[in-house]
Amino acid sequence: PRIWLLLAAGGWGVIEFLRYRFPVGGLEWGAAGYALSDQAWARELAQWVGTSGLTVLVALAASAVVVTRARPRLAGSVLGGLAILALVGVLFSPQPGFSGPPLRVAIVQGSTPCPYEHCADERYGTYLQHLELTRQIPPGSVDLVVWAEGSTGSFNADPVLNPEVREAIGAEARRIGAWFLVGGDRPVSETHWVNANVVFDPSGEIVGEYRKQRPVPFGEYIPARPLFEWIPELAAVPRDMIPGDGPVVFEADGYRLGSVISFEGAFSRFARGHVVEGAQVIVVATNEGSYGLTPASDQLIGMARMRASELGVPVVLSAVTGKSTIIDRTGRVSETTGLGTQEILFGEIRLGSPTPYAATGDLVLIVAALAGVLTWWSRRTLVGSRDRAFEEE
Repeated sequence: PRIWLLLAAGGWGVIEFLRYRFPVGGLEWGAAGYALSDQAWARELAQWVGTSGLTVLVALAASAVVVTRARPRLAGSVLGGLAILALVGVLFSPQPGFSGPPLRVAIVQGSTPCPYEHCADERYGTYLQHLELTRQIPPGSVDLVVWAEGSTGSFNADPVLNPEVREAIGAEARRIGAWFLVGGDRPVSETHWVNANVVFDPSGEIVGEYRKQRPVPFGEYIPARPLFEWIPELAAVPRDMIPGDGPVVFEADGYRLGSVISFEGAFSRFARGHVVEGAQVIVVATNEGSYGLTPASDQLIGMARMRASELGVPVVLSAVTGKSTIIDRTGRVSETTGLGTQEILFGEIRLGSPTPYAATGDLVLIVAALAGVLTWWSRRTLVGSRDRAFEEE
């Protein structure tokens, strides 16, 4: 049973490690640790082991339950040890918090002219709705205004390429006296494009941008495109997204801002990269138009809660048609917008600081995977030696 416990939990770690990375970049969505996002004790423990570590501990706990009847003492020891580990995580929180005034944030959820459908000039209309809603924000009322992924439309309303759009958004930044983070799409050629968060300072000038590092396979690019040209539906993705080459942290007024875009919010490693570079608050900018009225928006909120907890920084989750919310550094969720609605969500957040997980990354997952592989290999070697000895006799 002890060997079986190591093989079960370690084998699960191997599967998770591979699933997060392969094929075509992997898929972290659905990890067992995310199912615990409503549990305060799990979020506290995630500061030490991350969501990936929680996932391994869930597998270990399940394995212990399986051997309860055959080895009650062994199962009791494992489950008791896990309970103590959770208690230690709660009692010895590594989060000191920050003093000083909170950061005032406004999420502009402008929706689209035709939520969850397609209509004429939809993307430009999306930009106009976000601009109109932003004009309702009183001057001096917030420090940061966030527009979600694709809020400036597609290509024709990108603030880098379109001077009229750039000036309109810049004018709002000057009027409010706030930093702006605005999501948009931009063509770079007939075959490629970029998905970026563009940042304006309070003077209305563009100070830089973050480019999405993790494109959605078959949604934002076609892997090995020549092999799939015979599939007519893939004509809906005529250009391939060019990935960004790393995190970008912006030095705002009194805080450091990092951001990830949509699909990246479901991967620990991208937000963690920004925190390692010094980010004290993370924006997750998403569109969610393809999710419709499914539970996917709530699932993304659950993942963003774990992201805030494991990294120790507040998360601003901004969506065009999904649900938007503000999450503090402990994973507590504030007010949440509706699906497909036009709303402005105001909130205040305290800055965070890196947790032990932010420093060590998926160490627990990697150790568990290595333990599983070594257990399997040593067991295999031992059985092989016994078989050879038997044949010699």
